[in-house]
Amino acid sequence: MTEPTLPSTDAVTVSRAGTQDSYRGPAEWFTGCVRVDPLFAVRHPAAGSGALVTFEAAARTDWHTHPLGQTLIVTAGCGRVQQWGGPVQEIRPGDVVSIPANTKHWHGAAPTTAMSHIAIQEQQQGSVANWLEKVSDAQYAS
Repeated sequence: MTEPTLPSTDAVTVSRAGTQDSYRGPAEWFTGCVRVDPLFAVRHPAAGSGALVTFEAAARTDWHTHPLGQTLIVTAGCGRVQQWGGPVQEIRPGDVVSIPANTKHWHGAAPTTAMSHIAIQEQQQGSVANWLEKVSDAQYAS
């Protein structure tokens, strides 16, 4: 997944809520209904970008990694996160999830409750994520 890069600026900028188009999370990277609301794009020389991501009940990402890691800030609902080989962990509003660089993981909503989080990540050579295989129903339920 690549992120657009905006030109650098010496001025303070305000990104108004709702001014960037929402989009449905693509089926090749997500299971279930997911909406992505971009919050801010990469602005050179910085490498960070962020989005508000909303997962309907039982929706989730595929297994994936981030070249420079990712931070999730849960804003609503109840969700789950799992690192490859580790237990599924419940996440709730106010929780901050720090995912180290190149750590295989997934995240999404709980089985019966939607979940929203702010996702912040940095790009490396134009990429913010390396998408892998689907999370099986058995993995999700574990």
